[in-house]
Amino acid sequence: MTHGTLALAAPQSGYEGFIGWVLSLIESLGEIGVGLAVLIETFVPPIPSEAILPAAGFLAYDGRMSAWGAWAAATIGGLVGAWIWYAIGAAIGRDRTRRLVGRIPLLDHDDFDKAEAFFQRWGGRAVLLGRCVPLVRSFISIPAGIERMALWRFTLYTTIGSAVWNGIWIGLGFAFGPAIRPILEQWSGLLSDIAVGAIVVLLVVFIALRIRRRMREAAARREQEEGPA
Repeated sequence: MTHGTLALAAPQSGYEGFIGWVLSLIESLGEIGVGLAVLIETFVPPIPSEAILPAAGFLAYDGRMSAWGAWAAATIGGLVGAWIWYAIGAAIGRDRTRRLVGRIPLLDHDDFDKAEAFFQRWGGRAVLLGRCVPLVRSFISIPAGIERMALWRFTLYTTIGSAVWNGIWIGLGFAFGPAIRPILEQWSGLLSDIAVGAIVVLLVVFIALRIRRRMREAAARREQEEGPA
């Protein structure tokens, strides 16, 4: 038994945070765990695939799972999650989604109209490239469902985008081998905190910019109502 295999046989208590939980899931369930991890990431954005897929690559490097199997499972997990979001978008429909967006604080119907126009312009390319962008890959399927993009086209673009993204990160884990595990064990808790922190920062920035925009719009309306002095 190699030194690397001995290390992997140790109790899986070195991981911390929710990323640690997902990494332990991968080690326990193998390729199936990889697919489940990617599926979970589709609905829980703070779990970044950039942190969990290299672990699958390392396990493949150490002979604990098949690299091709991990890649296929990750791609299937991403596709299943995308299908679910697609179905949600199709079920809710355009008008109800537009009304829901208008009721969300700091959002309005114009935000939905711009997103819809963007998707109508880029269509399949938006789905394809969106699979490689954090957060966006979780929600790009909703407008696809709303617009009733042909399911075969949506499946094709999603599969290609997911396959490329998963292949890159699993390949990096496989290529760098033993360097991956100690980093994940030491920093999994910090990675979890950074992922949550990044989302919080983005949310705060969005709220600040949106409040500033609303204040400018209110000031412009007041000037218009008051007219020239």
